[in-house]
Amino acid sequence: MIDFRYHLVSIVAVFLALALGIILGSTTLSQSVTAELKKQASDAARNSQQLRQEQRRLEAQRDGEEQFAKTLGADLVAGRLKGQSVVFVETPGASNDSIEQLSELAKTAGATVTGRVTIQKKFLDDDQVGTVDELAGQLRPEDVTLPEGGGPYDRAGAVLAGALVTRDTARSGREDAGGGAVLNGFRQAGYLTTTGRPGQHATLAVMIAPSTPYQYEGGEIDNRALLSLAAALDGAGRGVVVGGPSTSAQEGGLIAALRDSDVRKQVSATDMVDTSSGRVVAVLALQNEIAGKSGQYGTGSGVNGYLPSPVPTASKSG
Repeated sequence: MIDFRYHLVSIVAVFLALALGIILGSTTLSQSVTAELKKQASDAARNSQQLRQEQRRLEAQRDGEEQFAKTLGADLVAGRLKGQSVVFVETPGASNDSIEQLSELAKTAGATVTGRVTIQKKFLDDDQVGTVDELAGQLRPEDVTLPEGGGPYDRAGAVLAGALVTRDTARSGREDAGGGAVLNGFRQAGYLTTTGRPGQHATLAVMIAPSTPYQYEGGEIDNRALLSLAAALDGAGRGVVVGGPSTSAQEGGLIAALRDSDVRKQVSATDMVDTSSGRVVAVLALQNEIAGKSGQYGTGSGVNGYLPSPVPTASKSG
């Protein structure tokens, strides 16, 4: 007969064997897991190093391309806008650096820069829509036709465009009382400011898009208001290019809104105007606009390419 002591020893032996098995098994498992983790860490470190090297290579390539465009940009655009004049329209939130640098390049291309119109945020405020519309009606010169079925900003855009640009070469470079009254009226209302002599009626216009997309409530409406002005400038002059940084082609950006609208058919845009090469593209786009060709350029969604293709040729007459 087996006594209780035997049962106790047997049970203890079983548990000791089980414990020993668990210890041995966990040690083997731990070694396996540790080896796998070490391999993954090594792979991650190697991949990280490769990515850092690729990043440095791309940064060096970008810097080289920027230096190339900055050094040779003047030669690339020389004479392309000869005999033309350009007015710059600055939207709320646009980069002043982009305007200054593109303005200098336009002069290098042979164009005369008449001046700059800076649209104030007040122009886009919801509570100002009625006042903007009323002011446009009061200041409209007799030779400006308002668009049928258009909204307040379509009408205001037509009135402002008539004061800034022209297709008539005989009128280019000249100010008139009607255009002066329009700019003065909108300026006194706090809707815009001016520098230079933008009332001299340029043949071309460049609108600089906001650097930060309008992602607040009502931002889509503000973009449409600015696009109404861009379309009006195109209709009254020989062409318009909207320029902005890559962010302007992202959701809520003015160029993204342009490319999602019918305005893209008549107004060109480049979303790399904060780079030297992008500013060269803007000048090429202006040259194409003179010939009645519009396109979307840059790296964002909906582009025809980084630059016009084929690239317009330069001639002695611009």
